[in-house]
Order: sequence, then structure tokens, then C-alpha cells
Amino acid sequence: MEIQWILVCHGLVTLLVLVSFLCGQWPIFDGTPIQRINHFLTFGAYDYFQRFVGFVFGARGTNAIASAEYFCCDRPNQILQILYFAIVGGTYYLVATSSFRYIPGYYISEIHRYASLLAVGVGVLLFLLASFSDPGTVKADNVSLYLSAYPYDNIIYSEKDCSTCKIPKPARSKHCSICDRCVARFDHHCGWMNNCIGERNTRYFVAFLLWHTLLCIYGTVAIGLILAGQVKEFKVIGILTVYYGVDNSFRRLTPHVVQWLLGAYNIQILLMVFLAIVSLLLAGFFGYHAKLCLTNTTTNETFKWQDYLSWQRKLSEARASSAALKASINGTDSERKSPESKWRAIFRRSPLKEVDVVVKNNMYDKGFFQNILEVIVPLSRRPLASQTKSKSG
Repeated sequence: MEIQWILVCHGLVTLLVLVSFLCGQWPIFDGTPIQRINHFLTFGAYDYFQRFVGFVFGARGTNAIASAEYFCCDRPNQILQILYFAIVGGTYYLVATSSFRYIPGYYISEIHRYASLLAVGVGVLLFLLASFSDPGTVKADNVSLYLSAYPYDNIIYSEKDCSTCKIPKPARSKHCSICDRCVARFDHHCGWMNNCIGERNTRYFVAFLLWHTLLCIYGTVAIGLILAGQVKEFKVIGILTVYYGVDNSFRRLTPHVVQWLLGAYNIQILLMVFLAIVSLLLAGFFGYHAKLCLTNTTTNETFKWQDYLSWQRKLSEARASSAALKASINGTDSERKSPESKWRAIFRRSPLKEVDVVVKNNMYDKGFFQNILEVIVPLSRRPLASQTKSKSG
């Protein structure tokens, strides 16, 4: 029974950390422990670590941390790429050495020995494509191509030059401070890929997320089938019900079966839990980027739209304050309406209205199929864009 409670507590703590890390900044969690845990995980822990190092080692320690942070976060480096290969290679090695001996089994065939290797190979290939392919670097010799492919919306993008590259800045592009280059249809800089995610490699990045989500799910299910086969091979259910008198019900048998598996196959259980958690994380990231692709939006643009909406709200509040001040000066205070209920004020500013503003003003959203096609075949690679470039030349 103690093992059961340990597993339950471990699962609840893991779930709490995941929800806090991924969703702690949502407005619904404002002022809750989940928000505070998110702040600790994303900022507080690192801040406390810096203070501790500064207290123990002084200025040398803090300078060393600043240098390491600059190298790891502000300049291109291969640390996370190496870590990716270490995680993938180490996980596959553990799976192969601990579980392949049970293949074939009752519920899994021998083909999975080779299918798993092929699946991992495809995942590594997608990683390499996303890491080393050109994200859509904007240069002086191709800037006209991107200018014709992406028009300015004059809301979040307007005609101007890049202050660093000294060339016209196409709409939807951004100068990456880490890579020191302008990238077309810039989404974000990915440390895992050591590369920007832009117009020409978004397809590889999204495919990487989808494939690795399915890969982790496949590994979780495969190990689960192996363990189920071992339970059947050793007739664990029959022994528990016949020799130990355990009731033949899921509720009664599950704790005993789990306890037996933990004692005999603890490595497989840990691998299965690890792959399940990673699959949930990757599924969340894939869902987010899939939604961006379906609406023809980028991560960079979501922040720009947030800034635009924030500016619009501040402008509206300033106009309302100006109108109230003018009314007060004109002596019309007595004619003011009764104050609005707080509850009505909360629902009056609905987040859905802000979403409608973004959807309405996003001129790059051309519909489901066209948005998907633009990710698969970037605009700058299409004959239409090339023809436009030749005409402009």
C-alpha cells in the first residue's frame, strides 16, 4: 500500500509541476498557488540561485553566471543540440537493452525491433533538417523577393529599414539578435535547433514536434504491451486470484500487479512514465504551433498583437479619462450615470472580443487550406513570387 501512495503522490506532484509550468500564466490562475509555482520555476529559482552564488563567491561568481548565460542564451551554441542527441540516444539505448529481450511477446511482434530504430532515425532526420536548413535569411540580393511575398498590414508591420542589416525590412520578418540576421516570417529562435524558425523551415519544425509526439506515444504503448505480455506469460492474474485469493476485479488486482511490475520491471516503468510525460509536453507545443499555422500567425506576431491590443486598451482608457475630465470641467458631474457594476465591467471586456480584433485585422490569414499550403510551400519559393521579383527588376 505504501508503494501505491508513493506512485499517487509522484503522479500528482508531476501533474502539478507540468500544469504550473505550462499554464501558470493564464489569467484564470492569477493569485493562485499555480501562478506562484510558475513564477518560481521560470524566474524565482534562477534568481535565488544567482543570489546564492553571489553570496558565496561574490562578484566573480555572478560574473561567471552572466558569462555562461550570455553564451547559452544570447549567442549560437550547440549545447542543446548535443543534449538532444544524448537524450534520444540514451533513451533508445535503455529501451533496447531493457526491453528488446522481450520482443516478440504476446502483444508485440518482432518487427518493432526495426520499426523503433526507423522511427528514431526519421526523428533525427527531421531534427537535422530543422537545425541546419535556411530559415529564410533576408539579404540585400533577395529582399525584393520577400517584400513582394509579404505585404505590410500597417498595423503591426509598416515599411521601414532594419537598423542592423541596413536593408528594407519585409513584413513578418525580424532581426534575430542571437543569429544576427533578418529572418522572413520569423517565428522564434529555437535553442534546441540552434537555429531560427522562419518561413523556410517551419514545416520541418512542426513535423519534428508531431513526429516526436507520436514517437513518445509509440514508445509508451510498446513498453506497455511488453509489460502486459509479461503479466500474461507469468500468469500473474491467475496466481493472484487462485493462490492468494485476490478478488478478480480491476480495482483489487491493479495494486498487486503494479507492485509486481515495479519490483521486476522498474526500468521499463520509469521509461514508460518518462515517455508519457514528454509526449504530453510535445503534444502541447505541437498543438500551439499547429494552431499558429492554421491561422497563418507566428509566435513573434502573437506578441506583437498583444502589444497592439494593450496599446489600444490604454488609448481607450486615456480617451475615457479625457472625456471624464472634460465633463467635470464643464460642470456636468451631476448628469453622470451611476457607476457600472464590477461584474458587468469584467464581462464587458471579454477576451473573445480581443481575439475577434486579431482575426479581423490579420490580413495574412487566408483560410485553412491556403495557410497550410503556405507552410508547406513558402511564398518566396513559388513561381508567382519569382515572377514578381523579375518584373520589379
